[in-house]
Amino acid sequence: MSVRITGSNRFNGLFYTYLCRLKITRMKKLIAAMVIVASLLFANTSFGQEKAKWKEMEDFHAVMGGTYHPAEEGKLEPIRTRSKEMVDKAVAWEKSTAPAGYDKKAVNATLKKLVTGAREIDRMVKAKAGDQELKTRLSSLHNVFHEIMEKCEKPEHQH
Repeated sequence: MSVRITGSNRFNGLFYTYLCRLKITRMKKLIAAMVIVASLLFANTSFGQEKAKWKEMEDFHAVMGGTYHPAEEGKLEPIRTRSKEMVDKAVAWEKSTAPAGYDKKAVNATLKKLVTGAREIDRMVKAKAGDQELKTRLSSLHNVFHEIMEKCEKPEHQH
């Protein structure tokens, strides 16, 4: 038994193939559009309120980063030349007013430790302390800095 394909059947087959391809193309475009929309919606979940920047904290962080990370590699010249600057930035941060979204009371005691530690490092630099001793003290001060950062990053609304 053989099936004879007439012009009408051939047209129907080609038309069906065209419709299938059209549906697939539209489906791909729809999926791509949905992915783009989802990416835009979920890319930044904190659209609303971003925590204000605490300038004095960022200023201290710049000095800490510029001295601690080189010290990790055995390069202590940055802390030896910037120890006074570190004290100044720590004192400025301690005296500053915290912007909205930060609880300065929560970090006051730790900020005092930070200032004391920075002053100690400055004294050590002036006394020409050894590299290992200075590196150890700077590492401790770095830990105090991160303790403050953790307290600053706690959620504002705790239940």
